[in-house]
Amino acid sequence: MAPPPYATAPERVWHYTFRTLCALIFVFLIGPILVIVPLSFNAEPYFTFTKAMVAFDPEGYSLRWYADFFTSDSWLGAIKNSFIVAIFSTLLATTLGTVAALGMSSRYMPYRVPIMAVLISPMIVPLIISAAGMFFFFSKYQLTQTYTGVVLAHTALGIPFVVITVTATLTGFNHSLTRAAASLGASPVRTFFKVVLPLVTPGVVSGALFAFITSFDEVVVVLFIAGPEQRTVPIQMWSGIREQISPTILAVATLLVMVSIVLLTVLELLRRRSERLRGLTPG
Repeated sequence: MAPPPYATAPERVWHYTFRTLCALIFVFLIGPILVIVPLSFNAEPYFTFTKAMVAFDPEGYSLRWYADFFTSDSWLGAIKNSFIVAIFSTLLATTLGTVAALGMSSRYMPYRVPIMAVLISPMIVPLIISAAGMFFFFSKYQLTQTYTGVVLAHTALGIPFVVITVTATLTGFNHSLTRAAASLGASPVRTFFKVVLPLVTPGVVSGALFAFITSFDEVVVVLFIAGPEQRTVPIQMWSGIREQISPTILAVATLLVMVSIVLLTVLELLRRRSERLRGLTPG
């Protein structure tokens, strides 16, 4: 976008300088991903670009590492565990986080600031501290090295994202709608499902997606809580880097990037839909 015709010379210089800085920051952030994707198609078992790849020789590219991923029992088992843990923890985190956000949005809720601080503390406290605390707490109840323990740990990490997104959605919520529903004889439960939930659904789904991504990518907590049977994809990648370096890790990383792009696209579509429903943008 070009600067307006009435912009002064310093304003034009700042305009292009600012955009150049933004482009450099974007390249810095996205650079590692841009390197991983083409390396995942390397025909040789190396983590570097071969001469054939640099020369764009078709012989230098292969899908062998993707085939290795889809035919490996260890990788497929890790994918299965990741989805099991992520789905159940997302369901729990979304339910609990939505209820908490609805309670925090009420003007009758006492001590809202300290309670909100406690709810979002898993986002602030370093993961190594949270993981150590969960390990000692879950060990007392024999929940370590179990799916239940891993799901509960990931639920605790996902709740803050649901609380923040749903609370942000409820900020512009028109409470006269709930009062109108009550005046027409609707019960609180019917009001919630027929009035409140449809309007906050974009925030709930956004929070659920964030919780899912957080669970799917978690490494530190799983190292403390999970056992060999609960080995997830991030742990499998971590072990692969330490024990047996294979470009299959790059193929898995590329697939995870694709999944993240799809989820972020869904989040953006939900954000725009939420803005249209709230009248912040034209339909």
